[in-house]
Amino acid sequence: MSLQTNLSNLATRIGNETKALRTLLNGNAADLTSLTTTAKTNLVAAINELQAEIDAISGGATLNDATVSTDAAWSSQKITDELGLLKDEILGPGVSAALDTLKELGDALASNDSDIATITTALANRVRFDAAQTLDAAQQLQARQNIGAVSTADVGDTTTNFVTVFETALV
Repeated sequence: MSLQTNLSNLATRIGNETKALRTLLNGNAADLTSLTTTAKTNLVAAINELQAEIDAISGGATLNDATVSTDAAWSSQKITDELGLLKDEILGPGVSAALDTLKELGDALASNDSDIATITTALANRVRFDAAQTLDAAQQLQARQNIGAVSTADVGDTTTNFVTVFETALV
């Protein structure tokens, strides 16, 4: 649809809703029988009746920071304290104020892309013990030197049957 058609449709819809609201507010709606209030001829009276019902229901609720129940509510201070504890559970206790929101953490990560790339590269250049790796000769040499190991070439064929070698030597 064109922009003109969409705007015309919107104007028509807004006009229809405005007429319906005007009718309700003026108290001359065609059918208010579907209202569940006893005041069915006046919208303001129906709203006031509803407010009285809400007041009656909430009248028994109290502030109680010591419990969680359907007939009590926490104070704003208790809510703030609980949110602080939740933040500590998510981010860890004692997080710097500069990094104590997910946005700040995201901003810090975004502004340190090169540092993160350096760390990622450094991690990739580690000898793994939980998965196979393909290392070139220089990397293998460095890894062996770091842990004091010898190469397979230095060890020789580990499948050699030394009993056969010994028996051959006896002949």
